[in-house]
Amino acid sequence: MIVTLLTDYGHDDEFVGVCHGVIASIDPSLRVLDVMHGIGRYDVRHGALVLRNTLPYLPAGVHVAVVDPQVGTERRAVALETGDGRILVGPDNGLLSLAWERAGGVTLAVDVTRSPHRLEPVSATFHGRDVFAPVAAHLAAGAELADAGDPLQPDELETLELPEPRQEGDTLVAHALVCDRFGNVALGVDHERVQGSGLRLGEAVEVEVGDRMRMATYAHTFADVEPGELLVYEDAYRTLALAVNRGDAADMLGVRPDAEVRLRPG
Repeated sequence: MIVTLLTDYGHDDEFVGVCHGVIASIDPSLRVLDVMHGIGRYDVRHGALVLRNTLPYLPAGVHVAVVDPQVGTERRAVALETGDGRILVGPDNGLLSLAWERAGGVTLAVDVTRSPHRLEPVSATFHGRDVFAPVAAHLAAGAELADAGDPLQPDELETLELPEPRQEGDTLVAHALVCDRFGNVALGVDHERVQGSGLRLGEAVEVEVGDRMRMATYAHTFADVEPGELLVYEDAYRTLALAVNRGDAADMLGVRPDAEVRLRPG
């Protein structure tokens, strides 16, 4: 059975290795896959987007996500089963919600804050080690989800709302969701929403962020424009994005997450 880990722990400390160790101590036969540990610190939305986008490409199994700025408070720790049979484990702060929406909704959920599978004593600041990793390991090893904690109704779970794009005349108004290490900017516009926006593949697009305006090309891939030129494209997850071929779109446009980005045919 597979256990996957996605966190904001980074690799400069022992946190990821200790979680691996807890899982291996419970069942050495489990295979653990690290999806990402470079989620922005405390950035629940970044973690939720990465989990949603990557889950379809991961083997069925138990998927742990930990981006938990409220660790040690009254927020719940949860484990849940999705409509497509996966199990998600993490804090109840919206981190899991985009993934379960894409995976067929929630069919069963439990509060694992006081799970019989947790390690004792439970640290107030490291639930990845003491709650999420051991619960995930026991579930992957065959323990029943219903026995892992107290039952929850799916509508009790916290959800995350993304800003909605809108159309203003010939202008598509989107929001920057994530800026990656290449300076590419993911916008909150899916493939279906691009249809009818007036943007056409191969044509010019006027991109406006605050008081900055640049001309771009709506392109298929980076090399469709010259090095240093701005493009609008659909990324690997069919989400509209901005990039500069061999450059940094976030820096060029001064974009940060939540910035409003206005796109219109050029």
